[in-house]
Amino acid sequence: MLRYQIIAALMGGVFCLLAELSLAADTVTDLAGRTVKLPDRVERVILGESRYIPALAILEGEHLPDRLAGLLPDFEMTDPGGYAQYLKAFPSLADIPRVGHTSADSFSLESVLAMGADLAIFSLEGHGPGAHNRALIDSLQRAGVAVVFIDFRQDPLVNTPRSMAVLGEVLGRQDEAEVFNRFYQQQLARVTGVVAEIPRSDWPSVFLHSRLGRHDNCCETMVAGMMGHFIEAAGGKNVAQGRVPGVSGVLNLEYLISEPPRRYVATAIGSRRYQASETDHAYVMLGAGIDEQTARASLLRATDRPGLRAVKPIREGRAMAIWHHFYNTPMNVVAVQALARWFHPAAFGELDPDATLAEFYRRFQPVPLDGVYWVTAGEAQK
Repeated sequence: MLRYQIIAALMGGVFCLLAELSLAADTVTDLAGRTVKLPDRVERVILGESRYIPALAILEGEHLPDRLAGLLPDFEMTDPGGYAQYLKAFPSLADIPRVGHTSADSFSLESVLAMGADLAIFSLEGHGPGAHNRALIDSLQRAGVAVVFIDFRQDPLVNTPRSMAVLGEVLGRQDEAEVFNRFYQQQLARVTGVVAEIPRSDWPSVFLHSRLGRHDNCCETMVAGMMGHFIEAAGGKNVAQGRVPGVSGVLNLEYLISEPPRRYVATAIGSRRYQASETDHAYVMLGAGIDEQTARASLLRATDRPGLRAVKPIREGRAMAIWHHFYNTPMNVVAVQALARWFHPAAFGELDPDATLAEFYRRFQPVPLDGVYWVTAGEAQK
């Protein structure tokens, strides 16, 4: 818990970082710790993951498509509802060339160079090129394309404000980045400050079931990375901690049945387009275009399968689903609030995650809020 108690202090340092960066506009230190020389003008941007479009929109607003020269198609493939919203608002997104599919291996160096790009924005790790793709990075830099790394995935609650500061610098949107980071810091502190006062003995045990329905075997989870960080920040004890090494892995279903957690949280990868896996396992549907009734019905359907029915919190209605893509977006602070409100309803009686989400869209997104991003098995947030 100590790491989350100092997050506010770390994010306070982000504002100092922004001030320092504005004095040195020709270079930036990215999330890989690299000092990157920036072009005089950034006019042609490649996105290593198009799911970063909402993050760019925080800074670019109505000018979002103006500098996009190419992108991977992961946004439209993994979050078709969210992409449809952006496509409606910015029809020109359909005309931006795609530079691969949904993996680093498919990323086309030749295509990028032909587009005349001057900046590439990559994630430390993810669907597109990462910090380990050294040959690609070197080739881009030799061709005059500056490469910067950001991160909403490995250590999201620490690296989100740092990443937004870097994006603000490279895009010349320092003021916009500072405004967003102040909002982010305030909203995260509303959780971490309260959680710090709750005895750990009062934290509920939680199983985080990643991408429910995607695999025949059970049960995939996240631990030391991605949404695994959200559980602890919200005051929950991740039952996979110490049992599943690394960022993610599988926790045996028999263990969940014999040693049931107090709460069960599934991540939702379903949408109107993708409602079930190839083996016909139901997905939980959340996100853009999904109403609460549809979301709840999909959660009940997805957990009504052999084995899972026997897991006590599912059987007793102490189940929740949350939008899977929270792990890779600056919206992640809203997920932490929603989890905290559900884990500790008495302590967070005044916290309204729905209002925070609405404010995020109203202030920082050029598309409207349309859909629900978490849902519980029961009508009330038990």
